[in-house]
Amino acid sequence: MEPTDITIEILKDIRSAIGQTNERLDSAIERLDSTNERLDSTNERIDSLRDELSRRIVESEIRTSTAITALAGTVSDMTDVLRASHDLRPRVERCEQDIVEIKRRLA
Repeated sequence: MEPTDITIEILKDIRSAIGQTNERLDSAIERLDSTNERLDSTNERIDSLRDELSRRIVESEIRTSTAITALAGTVSDMTDVLRASHDLRPRVERCEQDIVEIKRRLA
């Protein structure tokens, strides 16, 4: 079978189309590489942000637990004061009655 001009032209067109396809593939690969680089950069920023937020949450939880502990101590102190005040109430009332009685006798 002898090559004909039409066969040669078809093969040239195929070769040209393959070259164009390769160029488009190369261009697509470059765009994908660029996209991958941007995604990697975005992932790094997200990881950094997540780490910063985690650190801030831990710090906030520490401050909150410290404040709660201080509040619990204050509540305990106030409870002691109220109990002492409550325990003195009958004595104060007796003293007030005694003062009224003494005033009545002196008058």
